[in-house]
Formats: sequence, structure tokens, C-alpha cells
Amino acid sequence: MKVSLIVAVSENGVIGKDNDLAWHLPKDMNFFKETTKHHFVIMGRKNYESIPEKYRPLPNRTNVVVTRNDTFTADNCIVTNSIENAIQIARKAGDNEPFIIGGGQIYKLALENNLVDFIYLTRVHAKIDGDTFFEDLDNKWQKVKSEKHYKDNKHPYDFTFEFYQKNL
Repeated sequence: MKVSLIVAVSENGVIGKDNDLAWHLPKDMNFFKETTKHHFVIMGRKNYESIPEKYRPLPNRTNVVVTRNDTFTADNCIVTNSIENAIQIARKAGDNEPFIIGGGQIYKLALENNLVDFIYLTRVHAKIDGDTFFEDLDNKWQKVKSEKHYKDNKHPYDFTFEFYQKNL
């Protein structure tokens, strides 16, 4: 099993603003949806609550919410108190690639604790105002592929899908 992280980040490290996405890129949303479909998606409570109610839980995925609040519940979701527990739940269920989908604190903990094997990173080629950040990847990561996309009438910014694997 490999554990993957999926994130979209601006040139200045922003991943969100006011508990929401800081941009609208339909191709990136579709990429996220198709890449994570039929997998476990592991997220923090704030990230879960930032998803509009009509999209919660994310369809065609097993949603796992990580929170220290032991009274928190979310309909049709698994709630646990650590990323490690969430990964174990996915492993026991037979998912070959669970995804860590945010937010900022969950990403940071997953990377600091060496829980991630692969990263799907959408690089948004703009400096965006925001309040939630993703730290630059260190030298543990090697870019193995990238796909550039250009702004158009539906996409206000150029962006690149970047794929990273952990150096062994």
C-alpha cells in the first residue's frame, strides 16, 4: 500500500483562505475527484467542515475525519483521532492508495511523521492571498512527472500537475 497526499498550492505556498479554496480551477477539481475516487480520503475536521454540506461526505470515497475532539461525529464518515489510525483503517479495508487531502495541519503532520509515499501537487502559477499554507517540499522528494495547463476562460491561472515520489 502507498499513502498519497494530494494538494493544490500557489507559488507563495497558499492552499486556502478563510477555510475555503483560494481559487477555482475546474480541471484541478476534476483531477482531484478522479484521482481520489474509490479510495479512502483522510482529512482534518476543519477541512471536512469547509466542504459545502451538499458535497459531504465526498461521494464515491470513504471519508475519514481526523480530530482530537472525541465527541465529533459526521454522517457516513469514519472519525478517528490520528492520521496513523486513519491509514490503518484504510489498510485493513484493503485500500491500496489512501489519500491525505488536508488541511494544512494534517498535511504538515503527515509529512513530518514520514507517513506519505507519493504526492500529487497542483502548482498554481500565481501569488494568492491566503491564510493556510503548504511548506516547500524538502530533498526527500523527487519530481517524476509534470503536466502544464494554461489559463483560459474557465481557469484564471496557469497551473501544473506535479507528481513526486519519496527518495529511497
